[in-house]
Amino acid sequence: MSASEQASEHDTPATSDIGPDGTDEERTGLTPRQARLLRIVVGSVLLVVMGAVLVFRLAAHTSVLVVGVYGLAMIICGIVIELSRNGRTRLATWLLVAGLLAALGLDWMLP
Repeated sequence: MSASEQASEHDTPATSDIGPDGTDEERTGLTPRQARLLRIVVGSVLLVVMGAVLVFRLAAHTSVLVVGVYGLAMIICGIVIELSRNGRTRLATWLLVAGLLAALGLDWMLP
């Protein structure tokens, strides 16, 4: 690699974007690919956690409602994974938060 190629690599930062006025702007936050991957990982981990909680809850309190609530939470996690794979990360985040809060609220209300 020549000295000019090395210099050109160091001149251009990897995390900069060209703004509308032609100047370099620093990128803040995650890239779209990182955001998708993060939500896929979070959805997968929560899917496994909901499965484990379902097993423990069934051991303590056998009820069709418990299966329904945690089954719904697991389905929501699967939908979040698919939405994230298709690039709908904001929708997936809202669905994950709202769905899991609703499922945990319903579990708390169950006798």
